[in-house]
This record gives sequence, C-alpha cells and structure tokens, in this order.
Amino acid sequence: MKVFVHILGARPNFIKAAPLIKRIQKERLRNIVIHTGQHFDYNMSQQFLDELGIPKIDYNLGISGGSHTEQIAKIMIASEKILKQINPDLVFVYGDVNSSLAAALASKKLDLKLAHVESGLRSFDRGMPEEVNRIIIDSISDFHFVTCKDALVNLENEGIQSNNCYFVGNTMIDALVEFNAKFDDSQVIKSLGLIEKEYALITLHRPSNVDNKIQLKALMNVLIRITGLIKCIFVIHPRTKKNLIKFGLYNSYKNLEDLMIIDPLGYIDFMCLQKKSRLVITDSGGVQEESSFFNIPCLTIRENTERPITIKNGTNTLVGSNYEDIYDYVRDVNYNVRSDIELWDGKSSDRILNILRELEFKFNYSD
Repeated sequence: MKVFVHILGARPNFIKAAPLIKRIQKERLRNIVIHTGQHFDYNMSQQFLDELGIPKIDYNLGISGGSHTEQIAKIMIASEKILKQINPDLVFVYGDVNSSLAAALASKKLDLKLAHVESGLRSFDRGMPEEVNRIIIDSISDFHFVTCKDALVNLENEGIQSNNCYFVGNTMIDALVEFNAKFDDSQVIKSLGLIEKEYALITLHRPSNVDNKIQLKALMNVLIRITGLIKCIFVIHPRTKKNLIKFGLYNSYKNLEDLMIIDPLGYIDFMCLQKKSRLVITDSGGVQEESSFFNIPCLTIRENTERPITIKNGTNTLVGSNYEDIYDYVRDVNYNVRSDIELWDGKSSDRILNILRELEFKFNYSD
C-alpha cells in the first residue's frame, strides 16, 4: 500500500490539508499525519483539527516558540527521525509556514518525493519570512500543485520545469464548499449579539502591523475611528494580544462597545462570522481567499500580497500600510463585488488525486 505523509503545523495547513487527507482516505490509501505543534493554542489548532474532521494525528512533535531558525531546526530534527522510520512514498507540505519548510528540507535530505500544495505564490517581498519559505520549498519539490495560473508563471520564471507543475485550484476552497451549510448553522452571530451584514470582521497578526508599539497603537486608533462607520469585531490573534498586553495597551481597547475584541474561534464559528460580515479587514493570506469565496469585500493592510488573483478576480483590495488611509477605504468600499476565480470550485483534492494516479503512484488498495 502506498503511504502518504502530511506535515501540518498551523491553522492554514489544517484547512488546506483536510480535504486532501479525507479524499485519499476514501481510496483506502494510507495517510500518516504529523503535527509539528507550531500552533499550540487550542482554538488555533486542536479545535480546527476536530471540526475539519482530520481522522487522526499520528505524531505530534510538540515544537512551538523560539526564533524562526530555532523552530525550523527543531522541526527538521524531529521530523527526520519519523520520516526515516516511515519511508513514505510521498510527503505533502502545505503553504509557507516554518513547519512546511522544515519538513521539506528533511524530506529531501532523505531523498523522499516531495509535493507542495499551494505552490508558486509570490509576494516578491523577501523581507517576509513566508516568502523565503515559499521559494525554498518550491525549489526542492518534485510536484507543485498550484491554486492559480499566476503561480505557474512564477514557477516558470524561477526555472522550475512545467511538467512538474499542476494547476488544480485551491484545497482551502474545498473545505469551504464542504462545510458551507454548517457555517449557516453556527450560533456565533446570535451569541455575540450581532446582526448579519452589519459588522466588519478584523484579523491582524503580521509582525509589520503588530510588533511595534507606535504602529500597533496607531492601527488600533484607526479601528476605533472606523467604528463610526460600522461596528467592528476583532478576532484577536495570540501574537497581537500578547503585544497589546506587553505594550500596556490592551486595557485601553478591551471593553469598547463598537470594537469588540474576542479570542480566536473554531473553524465553523469563524467562517460563519466571516461569511455573514459586511466587510473584512485583514493582513492574512487565507482570509483574502476565503472572503473572495464568500463575495465579501476585503481590505488587506499590507504593501503586497502573494495572492494577486484575489485582487484581479476576487473581492480583495490592497490598502497598504498607511493606516490613516484605512478609514477612507472603509467609507468608500464597493459592496457589490463578485469573485470569479478559475477552479476554486471545491474539486481541487479530486484533481490532485487524479494526477497522482497518472504519475508513478500506482495505488495498491487495502482489503
């Protein structure tokens, strides 16, 4: 029987991997799931795994914290030991987090076949750790599964052979399609006392926005201004909350009526909150994609994005990092946007499985 290993470490990995893991499971092929522990907060990790229906975690490395280099090194060492024991036919890594880079490096050092799901995305900003991760992973992967045609162009420009690159769509959208009805069943809107389509959802966590006291205070003050236009629900990332507390700012913002700060939610509740919002303000890559699926206008507080397809064919607008501009963008936002992104149809995992069938992976089914 063919053995496929999936390396997961952070919330986006779980969402991207779940549809493919379950699709492979239906074929009675063997999946082995390794969780590095990079996200260790329950609502950022275990609750997502439970709700997404990932069958089981076979290995939990329990590695979290430390610098980027320390984290990558620890995950490489721990994952190498397990990969040596398993000797899988193919290793899947997802996205651009440190866990994906570390596992990719360990896999290639062991001469294992490596597949990168969400390959080819580029922000062209090497100051972003995720950009460096993406470039390195793609440079050593054997199979590249891409979400959009722009990614194929990026890979070609980097000299990666086109016969190893496959336009399959976005497995994150597969999860949204699968659970869409459950989002409507969530009671989170009622429990928070909100009215559908009468609030903005906010998620902010990138170091460029939240690691500097002056910038973070300026950003929070702009969000307060925005509440004059629309009620705001700020689902606060552990990193952002930690910095607000460290900088002595948290108590100034935690009890405001129209800027409601809440701790991270599970997958179903968060997607419900996003689907039923009127507007999204974020610096997250995944949220840019999810909001496009939901046809919710998204304002991205970054100078660049590795997901330009969400601007060209989705609902996303790149605001930049001049926080004073955010108010004007919210005031003037176009609420009639509609997304039209090719192959974001909930069938990406099927396409990946079909490609594996056509390649060297001749499946031997168990009884």
